Amino acid sequence: MNTPRGALALPQRISLSSQAAASIRTAIGDRVWNEFLPSERRLCELFQVSRPTVRSALRQLAQEGLIEIRHGRRNRLLGPAAGAAAPRSRLVVLVTHQPLNATTLTAYQGISDLRAQLAEHGFAMETLVCSARGAGARRRKLETFLRQNRVLCCVLLSVGRELQEWFAAHSIPALVLGSCHASVRLPSLDVDYRAVCRHAVGVLRARGHRRIAFLVPDAGAAGDLVSEEGFRAGFAPPGADAEGLVVRHLGTPAHLAARLDELLAGPRPPTALLVAKPAHTLAVVLHLLRRGRRVPDEIALLSRDHDPLFEGVLAHYRFGPENFSHRLSRLMLQMVNQGHVAPEPHLILPDFVPGGTVRQPP
Repeated sequence: MNTPRGALALPQRISLSSQAAASIRTAIGDRVWNEFLPSERRLCELFQVSRPTVRSALRQLAQEGLIEIRHGRRNRLLGPAAGAAAPRSRLVVLVTHQPLNATTLTAYQGISDLRAQLAEHGFAMETLVCSARGAGARRRKLETFLRQNRVLCCVLLSVGRELQEWFAAHSIPALVLGSCHASVRLPSLDVDYRAVCRHAVGVLRARGHRRIAFLVPDAGAAGDLVSEEGFRAGFAPPGADAEGLVVRHLGTPAHLAARLDELLAGPRPPTALLVAKPAHTLAVVLHLLRRGRRVPDEIALLSRDHDPLFEGVLAHYRFGPENFSHRLSRLMLQMVNQGHVAPEPHLILPDFVPGGTVRQPP
């Protein structure tokens, strides 16, 4: 039906933060301030809104390129004197320490699905590999890229604490694909590794194992640190009936084999192993075979993670890749459309797949 000529347009519901952003934008255009904005407290007094509303409005203006949010210092004006808003960026950047072909199959599929979803909504996705050694070199590469490109938001895949902290302190929205470090408040999507490792200890203890070792990379990844917490929680309160040992390794087959030999040659060798990372789990299986150790007759083996090769053979934890892809796409579409996702963890709880490598100790 055609709208009759002269009909009134219906009023639009506009959020309070959008109204506050419009008021601040107008004041910038009127040159009310030079170089810097007033403090958040002063903006609350001027526009009679709460501090969360002002912060949301400032994030909108930062995404438009009008201001630079600087935590602990006054926010800087960047936009033209007339206050005209720059065109909204349509670029999403995947920031990672390693090429995509080195990631897990689940992460690779999730990123591929996300790229397709973003393209359907008119957004482009680029990959920035920050593989340089040293936190300073990685940060400089990131800052150079961001200066040369107008970026809407970022996905952080397997990045270290220093880059997580950098994004938490700056105005570019970011989603961590993995776990956040304890010092970082950003939205994240990951497996609930704490619950997984605590459950794994319960599975092994229920089958009579009292000496259990957890083999985990010594890379300082947030997910691995959370895994260690969950593993230790499986033995709480501490007692004499069970003993858990966290064994960190450098990630190379040679060092992993050496650490495993130390364990098996000790006075109280473990009767069960929990292993992080599919590649490391396969390395452990091969080394045990070389040493003539039978799994599970002599030693039980449980993988923290999933790999298609484990199906029907090795006990592990698995979740549907489609569940991961769906939740990742939903979070990112919320971020690109609304400019913000609550800085909290979004966790996936996988299922335990028994396999044939967990049995009562001899």
